[in-house]
Amino acid sequence: MEHDAYELIGDPAAGPFLFTCEHATRRLPEWEPEPADLRLLEDHWGWDVGAADLARELARLRGCAALLSRFSRLVCDPNRAPEEPSFVVAEIAGHALSWNRGVDAHERERRRARYFDPYHGAIDAVLAQRATAGLPVRLCSIHSFTPVWDGAARAMEVGVLFDAHEALARRVAGALAHEGFAVAENEPYSGMAGLIYAAQRHGRARDVVYLELEVRNDLIATPERARSLAPRIARALDAYAEAESR
Repeated sequence: MEHDAYELIGDPAAGPFLFTCEHATRRLPEWEPEPADLRLLEDHWGWDVGAADLARELARLRGCAALLSRFSRLVCDPNRAPEEPSFVVAEIAGHALSWNRGVDAHERERRRARYFDPYHGAIDAVLAQRATAGLPVRLCSIHSFTPVWDGAARAMEVGVLFDAHEALARRVAGALAHEGFAVAENEPYSGMAGLIYAAQRHGRARDVVYLELEVRNDLIATPERARSLAPRIARALDAYAEAESR
C-alpha cells in the first residue's frame, strides 16, 4: 500500500515485529531541488542511506510488516516533534535549502498535516489493529548513521537506542555482538536524550515494547549489502521477540 506520506509492506497482522523507517527516502513530493541542493539531499542530511533496504529485508525475513516514509526528512522530520525547530530544517552548513526558504508557521502545519500526521497515523493504525486482535508486537525503528562525523571515525557498527525496556535492549545488544557486530548502547545518539521520537511516541501510547536500531551506513549502502547484512540482524532480533519485557 502506498500513500504520499508512507508505504506499508507486508502483512500488519503477521510476525512478531512492526518495523518502521522514518528516514527511508530523499524524495521531494512537491518540489524540484536546485542543483546546489543535491549534494545535501543525497547525503545523510536528506535520508538514512540503506535504512529502507534493511527494513524491507528484515520484514521479509521475519514475515512482518514495515512502514516506510515516502518524503525526505528535509521536507519535515517524522522522527522529531513538530514543535522542535529541527522539524523543518531551513539551512545546512550555511546553505539555504531552496524548498525551505521562507517556510512559516502555516507551511509547517501544512506539511505536518500532509506528511507527518499520515505517516504516524499509519503506524498507530497497525498497532491498534494488532491490539484489537490480541496480537503482541515489538516495535523496531530502523535508522542509519555515517561512518565519520565531524572528522572522527565511528568504530561502532550498530547502535541500540532505548529509553525504557533496558534489560531487553541490552539482550538485543548482546545478541548483535554475538553475530559479530561492534555494538554500542545509546550511541551514536541517545534514546535517553529523547532522540527516538517515533518509537517512543508509539511505544508509550500503545504500551508496546520499543527500541531503535542505528546501523552504520557503509555496511548497508547498496541493496546488496543491506540484504547480505540483514540475516545477522534478524537473528539477533529473535532475542527481542522471544524475551520477556523487563
